[in-house]
Amino acid sequence: MIDRRTALTGIGTAATLGLGTRAMAAPTGQAVRRATKPQRLHPGETIGLVAPAGFVADRFGIDELDATVRAMGLVPKFASNLLDRHGYLAGTDEVRAAALNAMFRDRQVRAIFAVRGGWGCERILPLLDFRPLAEDPRLLIGSSDITALLLAAAARTGCPSVHGPNVASSWNAAAWDAFRKLVFDAGMPTYTIGSVGGGGAEDRLVPRASRIRTFRPGTARGRLLGGNLSVLSAMVGTPWLPDFTGAILFLEETNEAEYRIDRMLSQLALSGILGKVAGVIFGQCTNCANPGEPYGNFTVFEVLEHHLGRLGVPAFQGAQIGHIPGQVSIPVGIEAEIDASTGTIRILEPVVS
Repeated sequence: MIDRRTALTGIGTAATLGLGTRAMAAPTGQAVRRATKPQRLHPGETIGLVAPAGFVADRFGIDELDATVRAMGLVPKFASNLLDRHGYLAGTDEVRAAALNAMFRDRQVRAIFAVRGGWGCERILPLLDFRPLAEDPRLLIGSSDITALLLAAAARTGCPSVHGPNVASSWNAAAWDAFRKLVFDAGMPTYTIGSVGGGGAEDRLVPRASRIRTFRPGTARGRLLGGNLSVLSAMVGTPWLPDFTGAILFLEETNEAEYRIDRMLSQLALSGILGKVAGVIFGQCTNCANPGEPYGNFTVFEVLEHHLGRLGVPAFQGAQIGHIPGQVSIPVGIEAEIDASTGTIRILEPVVS
């Protein structure tokens, strides 16, 4: 059992870390500096566990996080705010930003791993100093609301990161295997719809899950950029997004009605982002249906077909990306090739050196 004092030893109190955070923040107009790739993870190395958005429920949750990381062969170092709570957040904006900045500056920490998503990362972007990641590149890992950090890091440093399960995710065999190959083995995996999954074969004559939906066939190459649709669309118009010109855009969503998916994709279209990309992958849209209006609605497929089918670039739906068991780990900022006819994502370079 790990108590609060033991978990947070050596990092300092959240209140102390919060002092001077605004003064450390990188200027909004700071030029992007291309970072080298982070080094691959090795067993026994220390990784930082951070809570930049939602809070961890209790001390038992810390024990589970500790066990998960040690099962990976790694040593966890807990952010100072991991048991703090401020409403639905893991501490105030200043506290969460200071804890994350401390992990950025800690050279002992060889990767920075989000405990969970929720909401709150965008609130702290002006308080973060990404320069230590440019000087000593290390992987940022997470998904859902962590999308904001992954994209901001890409914009500010050029340092690649990983959109994959958070530490508190279920981590079934498929999720762990995909993650291990990417960040421990420096692999260049190829993901094809139906080749990885979270729950075994369906008991159906014709399986319905893990099926490809192609909006426009063809192949495309580009830098992988994306993440959660809600978070990305909320960042439009801010200085924290990278350039999407020629990128392969990947998206996923959960618990959003069809009209909201429509609205967010419309925002990406009107902002010019959809018009810049070389291809689009839409992963999973989990629980994306409005139960109050089952008849007069567009389906999610129809909404996606409307926006993606007319882009003139290869686009498909169905990849194992999103709020699902067995989600694959996707490198952000790394070159890839997609085949929208077969639902294939081929990583063309390692995310780590």
